[in-house]
Order: sequence, then C-alpha cells, then structure tokens
Amino acid sequence: MLTKVALNNTDLAVSRLCYGTNMLGWMLDQGKANAILDTYADLGGNFIDTARSYGDWAPDAPIGASERAVGAWLKTRNRQDVVIATKGGFFDLRAGDYRNRVTPQDIAEDLAQSLDHLGVAAIDLYFLHMDNPESPVEPIVDAMIAHREAGRIRHFGASNWAAERITAANAYAASLGKAGFVVAQTFWGLAMPDTAAAAQQGYYHYYEGEYEDLHEGLPVIAYAAQSGGYFTKAAAGAVAEPLASRYANPANARRLAVVQSLAESHGVSINEIALSYLLSQPCQTVAIFGGSSPEQVVASARADALTLTAEELAALRGA
Repeated sequence: MLTKVALNNTDLAVSRLCYGTNMLGWMLDQGKANAILDTYADLGGNFIDTARSYGDWAPDAPIGASERAVGAWLKTRNRQDVVIATKGGFFDLRAGDYRNRVTPQDIAEDLAQSLDHLGVAAIDLYFLHMDNPESPVEPIVDAMIAHREAGRIRHFGASNWAAERITAANAYAASLGKAGFVVAQTFWGLAMPDTAAAAQQGYYHYYEGEYEDLHEGLPVIAYAAQSGGYFTKAAAGAVAEPLASRYANPANARRLAVVQSLAESHGVSINEIALSYLLSQPCQTVAIFGGSSPEQVVASARADALTLTAEELAALRGA
C-alpha cells in the first residue's frame, strides 16, 4: 500500500506519490479515467493533482476536462478519503487569453469554475498555477487568504513561483498572523534540464540550485517527477523532441549510467529509480507521477517501497 505522510504545515495526510491527471477527460475518456483512479485508490493512493486548464488545449473536449473527469469519479467515492489539489490563474487557453491572469478577479473566476467542475464544496489544496511577478505579493496573498477564510479552499500553494517570491509572500502573510503558501509545486525530476529549452516549453524554476535554501519545512510537490520518461526512453535509444531538447545533455548521460547501475543492483525499473530519487530526499517531497493505464499506475507505485541511501542520492546528483 502507498505510504501516506502528514503534509507539513497542514492537516492533510497524503500519499507520497500523487497521481497527475492532465490526460483525463480528453486523451482518456471517463471509463479509462475511472479505471486508473480506482487502481490508484485501491493501492492506497489518495492525492490527486489537476488544474482548471487541463484539457483546454483539446478543442473537442469540454472546458476543464480533467477536473470534470475527476469530479465524476469523486461521485463514486467518499469525498473525505481523497485529497484534491487543483490550480488556477493560468492562461485561458480556450478563450485565447494569454495575459497574466494571476489577479484577484481571475483567481476568483477560476476557483469558482474548479469548484463546479469538481463538484466539491471546498478544494483541499489550491495552487496558483503561475506567478505574476509584475504584481506585489500583497493583493495576491490577500485574495488567497480570503478564499480560505470563506471556506472555498483549505490550504493554498505556489506553483512555478520563484523562491524569493514565495519567501516574500509568506513573510507578508506572517505579518498578518496568517498562514501563506504551505507547499511549493516545482519543476523537479532526476533529469537535469537545459533551462533555456525548458523555459521555452513552459517549465520554470527547476528545484536544484534555486529552492533548496527556501523551505524551512515547506513541502515540495515535484511535477515532472518522471522527467517525461527520459531515462527509460534514453536507455532504449528512443528520445524524441521536445524531450531531447529539454534533457539530452552530458549530465543526463552520466546520470543514466548511474540509474541503470542502481536499477540493476536493486532489481527494479529505471522509472522506480527516478521516482525514488525524489521520495528519498531529506526534505519532505511528494512526486506527481503520470500513467495512461492501470498497469502503468501499478508499475510506478512500486517506487514507494524503495528508499535510496544518501550515498546513492549523491552518486545520482553528482554524476
């Protein structure tokens, strides 16, 4: 069964492996979504990550397709058994609105839609999907605190925010005697990115080297935890674009050799080593993983049973 942890700074107990749902409702229909989510829950998983924008890139899908799929599945479950994280403040892809929408009004609109799509009275963990660095942190934090105090959300977090902006936001919240961001959802996986290529593809603020001095107990929710399957594909000689632009570099060639050695010595898959790299970190880390079938969910869940030693982590990072 998947291990659950008490998420620092919250009253939430969550699986260390969080299922990411960006494929549900458009690439995968409701029947397939239900089968995947049922499998994850049967394995002891209870932490689901979605976003208001997921699926809006598919013109034939309903607006908020992923959230709607999760909401339909939730009707078959006890709501109290599932921790739902979703995100707002991103571009409105369906409307073609590419201005920065991390404003109190846009956040309120996105949050209202997410509550409707999910069919819930409150969202357990609500992320701002991106930052608006041209705005002071104060009105953004004020808006999030107001939604929490109104009971629409239980906690809020930052996704794709720079470390110094999270620090500033939480310092302001503390000055009010209030909790600020309780978690940071960051771009992090075992594969080292080419940061310029990653930024062009919409991936910002890679954890290593930026966030490590930030947290002081702030949990990390790592997206891109499998690095798009880079190491598995690299081992098979099958890395295509845009993954190659993001990750095909000498550092990852060296890491691949260590990954393969560790996978062989532990008798596990390359994917399990990649996920365990995050789960074995000294800071509290939850890894968001993907899977387009129940079988892939079962395979990734095996990583929860593997703990890498400090020496193995150092060998991977130092390769």
